[in-house]
Amino acid sequence: MTSNAILFTDQVVVVVGASNGIGRAAASLIASRGAKVVIADMNPEGLAQLALELKLPANQVHVLDVSNQNGVSAFIATIIKEHGRIDALVNSAGIVGQSNVKIEDLDWATFEKTIQVNLYGAIWLTQQIIPQMKKQAYGRIVHLASIAGKEGNPGMASYNTSKAGLIGFVKGAAKELAQEGVIINALAPAVISTPMNSNTSEETLKYMISRIPLGRTGQASEVAEIIAFMASPACSFTTGFTFDISGGRATY
Repeated sequence: MTSNAILFTDQVVVVVGASNGIGRAAASLIASRGAKVVIADMNPEGLAQLALELKLPANQVHVLDVSNQNGVSAFIATIIKEHGRIDALVNSAGIVGQSNVKIEDLDWATFEKTIQVNLYGAIWLTQQIIPQMKKQAYGRIVHLASIAGKEGNPGMASYNTSKAGLIGFVKGAAKELAQEGVIINALAPAVISTPMNSNTSEETLKYMISRIPLGRTGQASEVAEIIAFMASPACSFTTGFTFDISGGRATY
């Protein structure tokens, strides 16, 4: 590896949750470093805008709801059929769910939806992509977890639970896949300036920022730089790990 420009040469990288925020920043950066990027999201308008910016053909742009198991299965099968391989998956799909809500006041339907998107969706994507990566004897899987999965935030029970579950899943999956050439890691950002956090209550946001020694929210571009490494061949001796990008909130 001699430069960032050839980091992903001839690689197919799938970015889920790509229409805005962290996923969008990651897709743009990875594409700029030589990858054939396939983008997916529930938001067709955001996808169309990103596809135009990156000059992507139609077979690299897909509308996807990760909470639909059959849809996830069909999506991965289509990518393999169209492109022949999947070298890396970056899963940035996620929702906040309820925030600033006491446990006794949780809406169960919203709780279940948050788990289904943030945890089940990640598991289904991994489950469907593993056979192809095993066949290749190579793969990189990156799941966006959260500092909430490590420390928990008050009033965000569904989000905390979903991200803690995702961190646990990644740890176990990495041990299963370690001899298959497949590296799987998670990334735990603190609060990042993204559209997803527009649904987070002001009180909760103030609390989260107050816990960050650097005293600010992170930027999607900062997160994308770490994701690019995690999804690349350069990440070759770290698996099952939850990388931190929290402005000093977590140092473990």
